[in-house]
This record gives sequence, structure tokens and C-alpha cells, in this order.
Amino acid sequence: MAAFWFVLVGVLLVVIALLGRFLDRLPVSPAMIYLLVGFALGPAMFDVLELHPLRELTLLESITEISLLIALFSVGIKLRVPIGDGRWSLPLRLATVTMVVTIVGITLVAGLLLGFEWPLALMLGAVLAPTDPVLASDVQLRSAEDRDSLRFGLTGEGGLNDGTAFPFVLLALGAMGFHDLGFLGWRWITVDLLWGTIGGLTIGFAVGTMLAGGVRSLRAWRRDAVIFDEFLLLGVIALSYGLALAAHTLGFLAVFAAGLALRRADDLHAGAKRGDSSPLTPSMLNVNAQLERIVEVAIVLLVGAMISTGYWSAAGLALAALLFFVIRPVAVWIGVRGYEKAPRRLLAWFGIRGIGSVYYAVYFAGYELRDSVATDLLSAVFTVIAASIVLHGISAAPLMELYRTRRGAGRRREVSVSDK
Repeated sequence: MAAFWFVLVGVLLVVIALLGRFLDRLPVSPAMIYLLVGFALGPAMFDVLELHPLRELTLLESITEISLLIALFSVGIKLRVPIGDGRWSLPLRLATVTMVVTIVGITLVAGLLLGFEWPLALMLGAVLAPTDPVLASDVQLRSAEDRDSLRFGLTGEGGLNDGTAFPFVLLALGAMGFHDLGFLGWRWITVDLLWGTIGGLTIGFAVGTMLAGGVRSLRAWRRDAVIFDEFLLLGVIALSYGLALAAHTLGFLAVFAAGLALRRADDLHAGAKRGDSSPLTPSMLNVNAQLERIVEVAIVLLVGAMISTGYWSAAGLALAALLFFVIRPVAVWIGVRGYEKAPRRLLAWFGIRGIGSVYYAVYFAGYELRDSVATDLLSAVFTVIAASIVLHGISAAPLMELYRTRRGAGRRREVSVSDK
């Protein structure tokens, strides 16, 4: 059996490596193909991969946790906008106001229309609230030099709300009796929400800034010093995440903030000393991009296999339709109201769900729940993710091409008017 799995994984990786560029040129996203392959390997077709998440909770939680950490760090080092810049208003609104409205909307739909018990409906809202920092690659920043407002907003949102959603997961666990919320929720507000957010961001920034300074000092002392980017990248992620968890703060936010701090320190140093040693973050970004591809393949294959095993639901399909066509547009409209530079229609559509939702769903299922309760939530979440991969995968390329065309035409009109 072990030999079979090694052969299967080996064949998949080789095929993806050889056909990677070809897959990128197809009118569908690579994630759609991975999802189909995972589904085909499951019991619904070839029956070579039967995956029950309730039996493999520890494995799935570890895989999704590591995948999410890699993705969040990558998002952080892509964002070159200085902290305090007005452009941060858009992702901050999306990751706070829009996310909270989304949680409320999903909770109401799941409780009133789909028949979920209210604590489970709240958990479903918290699990599906974060947008994805990996599967949304077609609509997110392509490089650190990308300054597009839509891409920046979606990328920043994906980096922030995977962390800011966790307090609401804890709130739902508290409603079920699995977490101490304190009298009238005081512990949840002060410890889980406020300290978790502020402490996580502070720890991440501190780790990223200090390590950037340490690398610069090493290179100043010995210019021929060899930096192993892969080890440094994983070390920054592990250190910031571990310290944040030890301090009872939001570890995902800490990793995101560490990436931001590294990028900011690198840019400041490069600006102060032109011609100095090569920047640190571009090479780390290249390494992380390759890890992200592996992450995407692994997670989407697993989701496809679990749906093929039977972890899907009609309630999940109904929830996906309401989330994409009603809840997300309303939440974005409320969240970015008054922000005139925001392309609201595209922001409303591209609320892509993925790795963060898988992790939180599996994390929740790890508590001592009735199998039926965990299965209902997992099935709904995997169905929404699969629907998101398909719908957003089909629409991403043409919509973004239309957006670029209209944006280019708008700039040409502005230049023409200014010339007159």
C-alpha cells in the first residue's frame, strides 16, 4: 500500500511539473483541475482515495495549518505599501467590517433557512468568513511591484482575515461550551479579540524586523555570508507563530505581520543604501511561490477526494449560492461604503473561500462532537469551497482581463484630458 501512495503522489507531481505552463494557459484555473483529479481518485469514480476527515483529523489539521502559514507569510512579503498609508483602509475594512457582516449573514441563513442549530450556524459563519490567500492568486498581487488597488485590497484581505476570523471561531466554541468566554464575554473581548489581535501583530512585526536587522548585520560583517533562504523562511514562520501561540495571541496574524515587517525593513534598507547587497525578500518570495503551488495542489486534491467520499451537502450548495450572490455583495457594500476608489463589483464577487476555511472546519471537528454535527459542518464547508473553486476559477481570467482593459482605457482618457 505504501508503494502505491508513493507512485500516485510521484506521478501527480511529475505531471503537474511538466504541464504547469500548459495548465496556466487553460480557460480554467489549475485549482479546478486539481479538484477534479481529487474527485476522480475518490470513491465516486476510481475509488483509489477514500478520505474521511473525522478519521484523519490530526493529519488534515497539520497539513492545512502549515499550508496556511506559508500562504500568509507569502502574502505579507508581497505587500510593499507602508504601514499607515491610506491604501490600507480598503483591506482593513474588508477584513473587519465586511468579515463581521459576512459572519452575521451566514449565521442567519444557516440558522433560519437551513435549519442549523444556532451555535453551529455561528461556527459555520466564522469558518467560512475568511477569504483565501492561495486559491485567489489570479486576482491577487502578482508581485511585490504590483500597485493595483483591487489586487491590493483582495490580497490584504486574504492575509488579515485568516487571523481575525479565529476569535469568532472561539466565540462559537464558547457558545457550545468548549471555550471560556468570561462573564458577559469579557474574556473573549479582552483576551481573544483585543489582545489576540494586537499581540499577534506586535510579535510578528518584532520578529520580522529583528531578523531583517540580524541578516543585514551578518552581511555587513561578512559580505560573502551565505543565507539559506528556505531555512530562513521556515524559521521566520515557525518563530513568529510559536511565540504568538505561547503569548496566547493570533499566530496567523503574527506570521502575516512578520512577512510585512521583513518586506518593509528590506525596502527601507535598500532605499537608504543603493547598490548594497541584494535584498532578502525577493529570493524568499521565489521560494515561497514554489511552496504555495505544492500547498494548492495538496489541499485542493484533498477537498476533491473528501467530496467524492461523500462530504458534500445540498445545504452547502444553497449556502454557497447565497454567500456568493447575496451575503458577500451586501457585506462588501457595507464594508467599503464611502471608499470611492474601491471597484465594488469585483470586490463583491471575488470572495474566494479555501485553505483557511478548511483549517478552521477541521480544527472545530477536533472537539468532542457528535459525528453528525461535525459531518454536517464539514460537508457544508467543503461544498462551498468546491463551488468557489469552480465559479471563481471560471470567471477570474475574463473578469480580470475586462477590468484591466477598462482601467487602461480610463487612464488613457485621463492622459488625453490632461494634455488638452
